Amino acid sequence: QVQVVESGGGLVPPGGSLRLSCVASGFTFSLYFMRWYRRAPGKEVEFVASISGPGISTTYADSVKGRFTISRDNAKNMVYLQMNSLKPEDTAMYYCGGGPGDSWGQGTQVTVSS
Repeated sequence: QVQVVESGGGLVPPGGSLRLSCVASGFTFSLYFMRWYRRAPGKEVEFVASISGPGISTTYADSVKGRFTISRDNAKNMVYLQMNSLKPEDTAMYYCGGGPGDSWGQGTQVTVSS
């Protein structure tokens, strides 16, 4: 059974940092791309970042490029999203996705506000 669980969200002031974590199980983690998505209130789901199975290739949305970094630890079945220089427009529910069928977790809320 594929399972993906995100954590690490919270309230942070503009300019602050957060690191999101995601643990996956139920599939051979190192073989799959993993991705972060987000959904802001009243908006469509937005792709944020992806990382290849070996962790060599990464891709970012233009809106986060240079501020966010995706990484993974295949020994722990974990993927991370380091978010720096956060802006109010980064406020959203963040989801981790991957594995067969691109399964998502329940999400973790990130709120950027003073």
